[in-house]
Amino acid sequence: MFQKPKPINDRKIKFALAGCGRISAKHFEAISKHAEHAELVALCDTDEQRLIGAQKKNQGVPGYRSYREMIEQSDADVIVLTTPSGLHPLQTIQAAEAGRHVMTEKPMATRWQDGVQMVEACDAAGVHLFVVKQNRRNTTLQLLKRAVEKKRFGRIHMVVVNVFWTRPQEYYDMDAWRGTWEFDGGALMNQASHYVDLLDWLIGPVESLQAYTGTLARDIEVEDTATLGVRWRNGAMGSMNVTMLTYPKNLEGSITIIGEKGTVRVGGVAVNEIQHWEFEDADENDHLIKDANYQTSSVYGYGHPLYYDNVIKALQGKAAPETDGREGLRSLEILIAAYLSSRDGRRVSLPLEY
Repeated sequence: MFQKPKPINDRKIKFALAGCGRISAKHFEAISKHAEHAELVALCDTDEQRLIGAQKKNQGVPGYRSYREMIEQSDADVIVLTTPSGLHPLQTIQAAEAGRHVMTEKPMATRWQDGVQMVEACDAAGVHLFVVKQNRRNTTLQLLKRAVEKKRFGRIHMVVVNVFWTRPQEYYDMDAWRGTWEFDGGALMNQASHYVDLLDWLIGPVESLQAYTGTLARDIEVEDTATLGVRWRNGAMGSMNVTMLTYPKNLEGSITIIGEKGTVRVGGVAVNEIQHWEFEDADENDHLIKDANYQTSSVYGYGHPLYYDNVIKALQGKAAPETDGREGLRSLEILIAAYLSSRDGRRVSLPLEY
């Protein structure tokens, strides 16, 4: 069973980051915004030029080509994994065995048992495992979460999630690991992972699902398009539709909830606009709707600094982790169920067998 680590209150919390690719910039920005309580002490990447570029952006922070060397030689409290998803399990276990807390980008793993082993390893070492779910911190989704918690919808009847983005072949060709089963996962597991998280976080436990996946246009191992039929334990039904083939650019990342006493649609390119908000009864939060909308040039959103705020407070002993390893397993379970359903041509019930 997990033993609560000793709080870090007498100094800044030290972060080391492995994987200096696209998403790493969001982590650099978040750590910088929390400079009063956090500092970046090490970087790692197997690509020398990428590593050098990240060092220049971060005032010459020590860099390593070897992940193990970074763990052994740096004094980081937390290892941040923005590496290919298939590497997360081994890297998490190595960090935990060295007594370091771990923060991993989505998805936490590409296989169910790997995710379970990550949680077990961190429990055994007495360290935290944080799984990044920054979209939960979006102002639009925070308002929607409160509406669900207040039961403003009454009984929820239908939920539809759409992720209509585009990833050209050049995107997958940038790195050999992209678009592979072992290291990346497809449109569902990689690009739409945060939207899969909404199925459970907002609506509740999934009872069962039926999925179809296909590789329709890209030269990759995994799917570029998928559709799911979903039934929740609370009786709600719905679907999730994902494609990376939208012409000519990212079009929509949305969720629509239809209930007996309310209907809401949060859309935009990345759930950044509340496009419809209507309930039978008024609420004190209704006046916040217009101010919640925001413009974004990135599908990543602006939630990483808020996510780091919770991580820092958790390490200081001032808050509980909002998305730990067990929380990460909830969306991983849905993802694995979807792939099993598509592969076997059958409805898959949850939970999966442990």
